[in-house]
Amino acid sequence: STVCLYGESGTGKELIARALHVASRRANGPFVPINCGAIPEGLLENELFGHTKGAYTGADRTHPGLLLQAEGGTLFLDEISELPQSLQVKFLRVLQEREFYPLGAGQPVKVDLRLVAATNQDLARLVTEGKFREDLYYRLAMVELRTPSLAERKEDLPLLEKFLIGRFSSQFNKEIHGLTRRAQIALARHNWPGNIRELENALGHACMMALGDTID
Repeated sequence: STVCLYGESGTGKELIARALHVASRRANGPFVPINCGAIPEGLLENELFGHTKGAYTGADRTHPGLLLQAEGGTLFLDEISELPQSLQVKFLRVLQEREFYPLGAGQPVKVDLRLVAATNQDLARLVTEGKFREDLYYRLAMVELRTPSLAERKEDLPLLEKFLIGRFSSQFNKEIHGLTRRAQIALARHNWPGNIRELENALGHACMMALGDTID
């Protein structure tokens, strides 16, 4: 099924998308991520749908695009709220008909993939504001999951701290065994507006600067 993940930036939406892929029958297929807000509109269509040789000046070879690269696997569209409306129409066809037209192609190309989308925006509100297609929204909303902020799940802090300190200790080649009690309290009192990404940055800095085997 198509899945749409909602949550603030830094809450681990791509990690959840990868977990859905690994747990699915498509686990042996590719996992292809793309951030819709990181690529200009003119390039995004080409990246997603690809083009045929001679589709435009300079197109000296066929480019398969990410849709074909995700064949048999999962396509992860991060920040799908940033998808331009012109591409929303084309993507609706992909979900409905499981086919699309590469740039310059005269015949549609069939594709077998699973879509997982993510956004930090309220898509239902964007629909009412006319900024997101209603028909595409209902296609995406077949299964909706919300990723909680770190402030809502502080009971996970000890596990996250242990994992991240272990990773940075190995990366920096340092023997760091953990946090003092007052460091743990300081981290627990913080609201983490940047979520797990902010925690990762804070502990990476702490591990890098630590002089002993414990972070205080």
